[in-house]
Parts: sequence; structure tokens; C-alpha cells
Amino acid sequence: MACLALLTLLTTSPAAARPPLDNTLRPAAVPVVPVPPASPADVRPVTAAEQRVDARLRGIQGRPATLRAFFQALPKGGDLAGDLPGAVSTDFLLGLAQSDGLCVDKATLTAVDPPCAAGTRPAAQARTDRAFHDAIVRAWSMQDFPAPQPAESKRSGRPRQSGDPERSGRDHFFGAFRKFGEVARRHRGAMAAAVADDLARQNQLYLETMVTPASGGTAALAKDVGWDDDLARLRGKLLAGGRMDALVDQARAEADAADEEFRATGHCGTAQAAPGCGVTVRWIAQVPRGGTPQQVFTQMALGMQLAQRDPRFVAVDLTQPEDGAVALRDYRLQMRMLDYLHGVYPRAHITLHAGELVPGLDRPEDLTFHIHDAVLTGHAERVGGGVDLTHETGWQALARTMAQRHIAVEVPFTADARLLGVKAADHPFRTYRAYGVPVVLATDAPGVSRTDITQEYEYAAVTYGLTYPQLKDLARASLEYAFLPGHSLWRTPGRFTEAAAPCTLGKPSVPCGLFLADNPKAALQWQQELAFAAFERTHNA
Repeated sequence: MACLALLTLLTTSPAAARPPLDNTLRPAAVPVVPVPPASPADVRPVTAAEQRVDARLRGIQGRPATLRAFFQALPKGGDLAGDLPGAVSTDFLLGLAQSDGLCVDKATLTAVDPPCAAGTRPAAQARTDRAFHDAIVRAWSMQDFPAPQPAESKRSGRPRQSGDPERSGRDHFFGAFRKFGEVARRHRGAMAAAVADDLARQNQLYLETMVTPASGGTAALAKDVGWDDDLARLRGKLLAGGRMDALVDQARAEADAADEEFRATGHCGTAQAAPGCGVTVRWIAQVPRGGTPQQVFTQMALGMQLAQRDPRFVAVDLTQPEDGAVALRDYRLQMRMLDYLHGVYPRAHITLHAGELVPGLDRPEDLTFHIHDAVLTGHAERVGGGVDLTHETGWQALARTMAQRHIAVEVPFTADARLLGVKAADHPFRTYRAYGVPVVLATDAPGVSRTDITQEYEYAAVTYGLTYPQLKDLARASLEYAFLPGHSLWRTPGRFTEAAAPCTLGKPSVPCGLFLADNPKAALQWQQELAFAAFERTHNA
């Protein structure tokens, strides 16, 4: 029976694509900017089947509905390092608020606990009051919000200030999380189920999403312990009396409850199982950069302990605006914290949002070192954003180092365009690829940004003139650089040409099945290859 199950994994392809989302916000068309064929993925041999699918892709340019269907059906691997509440559609969050009987502050449109006092309205009234519904959607997302125009700030000769029209989009984005925070904290499992369903409908297999584990207990412990610049001594204080272990237990209990809610919401294990039940979900412990040093360190330490003790948690990441006053002041201190904790918890992965800064919006000196320090001091294995690459001191050497160490960059095109005004030729996407730095397409917070992963692939293809083999390898990279346990399906990282022994693409075998059973990463990658084969058969026909 075990061999039969393994051969089933080797030969079964995932479900077909499902209809697109209704709330997709498409970026404006921009001129095609060719990508230099310098990265290893761009010079691999191309199969006849890939050539025929690429011809099909060229033939549907200019036909939006057909192009959308093509990219929705494209197997797209995994979505990495998005924020869980930010990934959920605004209407889903509003539905949760209504079912929980929450209220909405009429002035700020922030969800608050019942009973609904003066100055608030029941969230349920949004079911019948369309204007109220639309106001909440705009407050909780980027719906109808104009994209920034950084060129105007450069011409003005001064940095943008909070409250400037160009800056307010970023403020609005991060402010949305505070407005629906009361909703999000109650339903981690239901939100994860909704996101997983969306990923499955877009032919994705894997999700890494950010949550804040044991947030209340972590804040209390940090306050009690206080700050100590000797990080080893500070960690000793956190561990004293078993209080950190208690937080680990609390975080794992939260994950248990989320798992149970996920399964119940999706009817997993029943004949009515939702498509998201087949998506592998892992948690990243997020650490808000704007906290006090002791809060940041405590949350980092908890996240890294979880990543070593519970397989559902895979990494830590820093969140909140990178150019916040505290985040800027403490950036190097926070990298020093990660450097120390990496030595204590070497098996915990680190992924960092870094380099999400632009000229005119941020001080020139702050653009010179953030990615560098994230990689070389903070031990980042992936970098989220990284749009200021070419403003970093010695950026060419940094890019070469990232390529040599296989440090991937997560690129959320829609978020970069809407929050930072960075897109098309101004985006370092081509530069990263030209230097051989691995690139993974991402959504960041698709619910707030009103986007999805299908749109990100379509944008990449149309904007940069990518071929089908290049898009295929971008999708492969999303699993290659995921924090899944076990060996990769590929013999050489980032070179998708030769599978690891004993597997041969297109030739299932029992030895390969045994290899996949011991390596969850390779197993999902094999499943993706089966999906590519089915996709290519469909489009070749």
C-alpha cells in the first residue's frame, strides 16, 4: 500500500484552474522592457513542449480575458511571506466582523468590540447600506487609492513628508491593518482557509504566511524584563523561570486552534472538502520593527525557538514600515539581534523585508545599507522587496553575494507600484536577474492591495516580455526557496535542468517515491512538475 501511495503521488496532477477573483485590480499597461538573458534560469535548454506553449502565450497577447485565464491556469508553486490578515479579501474580513457582531467607528472606520456605542455602527449594516460597505472596503484596502508618483517628489527637491499626497498611499496601506485588526485577531484558521482556497484556485500548492504568536504574553514578558544591551544576558532573563517556554506553549496552542478552525472551515477530510485543504500551510513569526528593543528581541527569540521546535513555524520576519522613526533608529541594532540569535538557533530560517525605500520618500543615507545589513549581519535567506538595490553602497558586490548564496528576493509588483511608485524600468527586477539573484514573485498583502498572484505573473510577462520557460522557472523558484524541510528535487539550486537522484522527470519509480516521502520540499516540487506537464499538454493541444 505504501508503494501504491507513492506512485499515486508521482502520477497525479492537481485540479484544474478555477474562475478568477472579482476584486482583481490590474496595473496600467507599461512599455515592454526586455530582460537580459544572463541568469542561469534563462540559459537552460528549452523543450519542444515549452516552445509550443510560449508560442501560444505570444499569440494571446492583447486578449486580456484569455491572458488572464492562461496565467490563472499556470502552476505557480507557492506564495511566500505574505501577511495573513492582509492576504484575506476585504469582503471576507467584513463578513467575519458581521458574524462576530462587531461595530465600526463611524469617524475612523475601525472595527471595535460590541456593544455599539455612540459614534459607531454595527458592521452588519454594511449588508444593506452599500455606501457604508464601500467606505469600509476603501478604508480596509487600497481600493480606489491612487498610486504614488515618485518622480514628482524628485523634482520638488525635498523628501516627501507624512501627509503628502505621494506618501499617503503607504500610510493608508499600513493604517488599514489597524482598522481591521480586531477582526483579524479572532480568526487565524478561518483566514488561512480562505487564503488557501484562493491559492488552490490559482494553482498554487504552498503558503508561508505571517502571524504574531503569543503577542500579549510576549509584550508582558518584554516589559517585565526590560532592556539589556548584553544580548546573551537579556536572553537569559527571558528564559528564567520558564516564562519563554510558556510562551512557546501558548504559541503552539494558538497554532493548534488555528489548525482546527482551518479544517472546520474547509470541511477538510470530508466529501465537501474545500480546495484549500490540499494546500500546505506554514507560519512565519512576524516581529513589528516599531516596538521597543526588548519587545523586538523577545519576539525574535520566541519566533526562532518556535521554528526549531514546531515544524509548522519556519522562520521570522520583520514587519511594519521600514522607514518608521523607530525602525530607522534601531535598524542596525535589530540586525545585531538577529546575528546573535542566529548563533543560538541556527536551524531557524530568517526572511527580512529590507530595502523597501525610495529616493524622495526616504533619506539618501538610509538607502545605502539596509539590504546589505539584512544579508550580511541579519542572515536573511530571503529578502522581501529590495527595491533600493542600486542605491546601496557597493550594490554590485552585494548582488553577486546574493547570487552566490542563493538568497532570493520576493517581488510583489503591485505593492511596489502602489506604495512606492516603483515599476517597469525603475524596478530592479531585471537587475537582480541579470546578476543571477533568485527572484520569487509574491503578493505581500493581496487583500489590502486588491491583487492576486495571477496578476503578478501576468504583470511580469507583459511588462518585461518574459517567455513561458522564464515564467515557469519563476514559479519553480517559489518552491525552491520556500522554507520546506528536506532536500530539493533539483540537483543544483536554481538550475531547473536535472532532478536529484533517484528521480527522473517524467519517469515515476518506487525509489523516487521513497525519496519524495522523506523530502517534503521535493514532494511538492514533483507535484508542481506534474502540473506543468498537464498544463503543457493542454496548451499544446
